[in-house]
Amino acid sequence: MILAMWLIVTVTFIIMHSIPGGPFASVKKVPAAIKHNMEERYHLNDPLGKQYIDYLNHLVHLDLGPSFKYEYRTVNDIIRESFPISATLGSLAIAFSLIVGLLAGIISALRQNRWQDYLAMVLATLSFSVPSFILSGLLMYLFAYKLKLLPPAMWGTWQQAVLPTLALAALPTAFIARLMRSNMLEVLQQDYMKTARAKGLSERVIVLRHGVRNAILPVVTYLGFLVTEVLLGSFVVESIFAIPGLGSWFVTSVLNRDYTVILGVTIFFSAFLMLMNFLVDLAYVAIDPRIKLVDRKDV
Repeated sequence: MILAMWLIVTVTFIIMHSIPGGPFASVKKVPAAIKHNMEERYHLNDPLGKQYIDYLNHLVHLDLGPSFKYEYRTVNDIIRESFPISATLGSLAIAFSLIVGLLAGIISALRQNRWQDYLAMVLATLSFSVPSFILSGLLMYLFAYKLKLLPPAMWGTWQQAVLPTLALAALPTAFIARLMRSNMLEVLQQDYMKTARAKGLSERVIVLRHGVRNAILPVVTYLGFLVTEVLLGSFVVESIFAIPGLGSWFVTSVLNRDYTVILGVTIFFSAFLMLMNFLVDLAYVAIDPRIKLVDRKDV
């Protein structure tokens, strides 16, 4: 994880400084002397190698630096204020994806080649086909402007969270539904399922205890990628719905060439995703009794 973080920081740092221009390039009416003083204040005139070493030194102390575009604001402050909003939206989208996707996949497998199966797979295919930014506009047009049931944008009430949650959760919900359906169909044909039925166990116990528990493992593997999809999708969705989350800050910082915010948000998201992948690996032990954590000496 440490090596991966160092590579992410290095590559992002090099790419940003390879692009022509800078955070103050758009300030055209400011005299050259003042612009030079602004760059001097943030050490942008230092050699690139020195800027890189200085940034690493600050990063070790968890200091992500000041924002170049927002005076008296630090990247730590921006993350501290905006990430809870993105985390709330992401948690709602993930919870919706897991609940609806798992239920749709299980029902489709148990009702294979029936109308429930066809309906769930058609909806999943549509969710795959429509990008989140188009779905956001469609949901906003239908429920906010036509039916006037929900507010079109902003953040603060549960009504304002409905549309962005649906837009953000559509793609992962469809993927989970299709993945769970295929896994359940495979598990239902296994010999131990037939043995469980021969023992006289109820169908509910067979499906929940033996079927779902084994079929859900690939879905658990997908959780790490699910967090990635939700976070990356939030960049667009937050901008469309004017949500003051970390994703909208990232988009704004890219447009403003705000180097420290771009680096800080990238590092924060990368560390968060690595942590989630690590927790997914640990979750295998709780779900599948065949997987154990052992010491290297015991191997």
